[in-house]
Amino acid sequence: MLIRMARKSTPKSSEITPKDVYLNRRRFIAGTGLIAGSAALGLNSAPVSAAVEPPGANPALSPIVDGYSKVGADDPLTPYTDVTSYNNFYEFGTGKGDPVENAGPFNPKPWEITVDGMCANPGTMGLEDFLKPHDLEERIYRLRCVEAWSMVVPWVGISLADVVKRFEPNGSAKYVQFETIVRKEEMVGQRSRRILPWPYIEGLRLDEAMNPLAILAVGLYGEELPNQNGAPIRLMTPWKYGFKSIKSIVKITFTDKKPKNTWQVMASNEYGFYANVNPGVDHPRWSQARERRIGDFLRRETLMFNGYEEEVGELYAGMNLRKEY
Repeated sequence: MLIRMARKSTPKSSEITPKDVYLNRRRFIAGTGLIAGSAALGLNSAPVSAAVEPPGANPALSPIVDGYSKVGADDPLTPYTDVTSYNNFYEFGTGKGDPVENAGPFNPKPWEITVDGMCANPGTMGLEDFLKPHDLEERIYRLRCVEAWSMVVPWVGISLADVVKRFEPNGSAKYVQFETIVRKEEMVGQRSRRILPWPYIEGLRLDEAMNPLAILAVGLYGEELPNQNGAPIRLMTPWKYGFKSIKSIVKITFTDKKPKNTWQVMASNEYGFYANVNPGVDHPRWSQARERRIGDFLRRETLMFNGYEEEVGELYAGMNLRKEY
């Protein structure tokens, strides 16, 4: 069931894709495994590399008018073809077009997720069982890359806070760590450790994971996630740079130790644990004050916390955001 939650930051209907355009895009693709489950969950199946044709619409996921989003009149949705063809997913290569070019052989069905560490209800389960207790929601979020480009994407997913509550971390747990699958035979980028150390690791403080903005996304534009966008499940924390939103998650661990995320391991002088969007803190090799929205010619000013300061600012009260980045 799609949940609509009113917010004072809710966009007007004129600020998102017109309803007739969205609902008239119809393509239903037959399949097996999770496809049947996703139909019950309210998602259409996306092709493995869906970068050419726009998605079909699912009536259960009509455009949000009262959704949990914060976009403005100058934040139209990024076209589906751009969202699915301009990606960072180094498991499939380092170029922006490499993921859509190389992700076809990757098979995200069936899929299992392991939850372990300092929690009351650890276990390993199929994705359908992992999702079943939770309501699917559609969230229109800005996505800001640390490389100074950005998108606006209509994600479909489940509340990360609800997932955390379900597995009941104990009183000593302070962080949640996420891990990406390793399949070198299907993910060509993983065949070289010169690109990144594998598996890809990310983490959040537990209070960050409990923030209502954080979701585990399983779809975009009303479709299952294409492979190149992190199929079948990825993290989405819209106030942080995009590299924080780990893709193709197979493991979630509750821990009392701060996870050493992959880019921090790779270049600690350039990437910290938090990855909060902060236009006042430049990357050592470029400015973060402005960004290029995909599809735009001119750059725009980058917003603190990517425009979500009202929702997340209190998480970092008292911190020196120029040093703890």
